Amino acid sequence: MFDDIDPRSPTPLYAQIAARVRMAVASGDLAAGDSLPSVRILARDLRVNPATVSQAYRDLAVDGFVETRHGHGTFIQEVPTFLRNEERASVAQQLVRKLLQDGARMGIEAEELSQAFKSEVGAEISE
Repeated sequence: MFDDIDPRSPTPLYAQIAARVRMAVASGDLAAGDSLPSVRILARDLRVNPATVSQAYRDLAVDGFVETRHGHGTFIQEVPTFLRNEERASVAQQLVRKLLQDGARMGIEAEELSQAFKSEVGAEISE
């Protein structure tokens, strides 16, 4: 889940960590009651400061995605369907924005990307 955390990204590391957890919840990869790695273990695995992981977990708690139980760990909370759907829509929007930016850097017009997208979706549906 945390394989693509990028220290060179303009997005802060804590925000990247929190975004990965939100998406895992929205996609059903993480369910209510699942535990997250401890702050120390995740910080060690990602080679980041534990304060970075703590900030990500605090943000997730404020947004209602996790609950921290002192001495027991951090656990995924039951997330309402509308919140999961909002997160999925937000991630979809980010993916489209990145696609358009990458295409623009390569000189590919939005219409060309749209046609390629429709072609791929059509191929995916027919399989």
